[in-house]
Amino acid sequence: MKGKSPSKKSTPLAHEIRPEILEEFFGQRHLLEVGMPLRAQIDEDEVNSMILYGPPGCGKTTLAEIIARKTKSHFQKINAVDSGIADMKEVVENAKKDGEMFQQKTILFIDEIHRFNKKQQDFLLPHVENGTVILIGATTENPSFAVTSALLSRLEVHKMEMLTDEEIEEIIKRAITKAQLKNPYPDSAVKFLAILSQGDARFALNTLEKIEKFYPKEGNLSPKKIQDIVSNKKMMYDRDGEEHYNVISALHKSMRDSDEQAAVYYTMRMIEGGDDPLYIVRRMVRFASEDIGLADTHALVLAIATKETVQFLGMPEANTAIIELAVYLSRAPKSNACYEAVGKTSRMIRDTGALPVPLHIRNAVTKLMKNWNYGKGYQYAHNYENAKVDQKHLPEKLEGTKFFEE
Repeated sequence: MKGKSPSKKSTPLAHEIRPEILEEFFGQRHLLEVGMPLRAQIDEDEVNSMILYGPPGCGKTTLAEIIARKTKSHFQKINAVDSGIADMKEVVENAKKDGEMFQQKTILFIDEIHRFNKKQQDFLLPHVENGTVILIGATTENPSFAVTSALLSRLEVHKMEMLTDEEIEEIIKRAITKAQLKNPYPDSAVKFLAILSQGDARFALNTLEKIEKFYPKEGNLSPKKIQDIVSNKKMMYDRDGEEHYNVISALHKSMRDSDEQAAVYYTMRMIEGGDDPLYIVRRMVRFASEDIGLADTHALVLAIATKETVQFLGMPEANTAIIELAVYLSRAPKSNACYEAVGKTSRMIRDTGALPVPLHIRNAVTKLMKNWNYGKGYQYAHNYENAKVDQKHLPEKLEGTKFFEE
């Protein structure tokens, strides 16, 4: 690798060019445009405790720091990964002193607040309730599941969006100018890096820093060279988080709506994101019976065959079989009659309990059972034309009920 070793100096580029005022902050216009509720709170110095929920690199920490600066609050930052109740106690005690002595508010910023357990989150309740601290929690996880209901009820939740490619481009250009970066960066390289960053400003800035340190003055940077430099960039996809469930939901609904193009896209999103191929196929097996059912009985057969293919061939060789299945399921006629029958029958069984089976279709396997009229009057279907008989099979209370309807 050409170039000089990284300087020991250095403030990280992301920190060096971090915006200090709202006017320098890119993105989140739905929260920060003049007239928006959060912007009004900041401008009027009446900020409430809140959760900033959004993907990596969208500006959660930066926004919290700007809020503290704008409202002239004392800013205390801890990370839930390596902090605990003792750290929060210290912040709370100092906040009480600052409030009493200097009438200064304290903003407690907790990064990755979803990492705190219930006991740790419960510790915050009285101090948020009485205003000792203004809590700003940052999380990439859906707070509906990651934050306790007791704490969540005391917080406003502001959903931050992934930055657009255009916003990332502006951040890159600002960094190049403000930090006086030495490499030439043509527009094509800036645009490519923005796309590659997938809405993550931190990734874009860290990549710029890497280029400056290890690839100095190599001539105009081409998209290919940037691709080589960041060849290990993974697609934003959390196999255990909300994005995983967002994508599988999109796949299911795309197939249900017979949109094969979207089905192929979301299937490949999961494959490229490193999801377990058997999980993907397992969901497709379910789809074949839930959304297609008897409208095309071959769908379930093909789904099971694809499962066998994945197990036999492995990945990536089996990826074409998975895509074949996604397209087939999308194109197949749809029926949810079996799905509806399952729900209707389950509800009926819960409501009516274990109703007795009619005597004539019970097996009389002992003399005593025969004396009790088990099997009496039973008509053996094969003794009748087309194996059709007119006899009752459902419990008496359910006579005439239809559970499956085409």
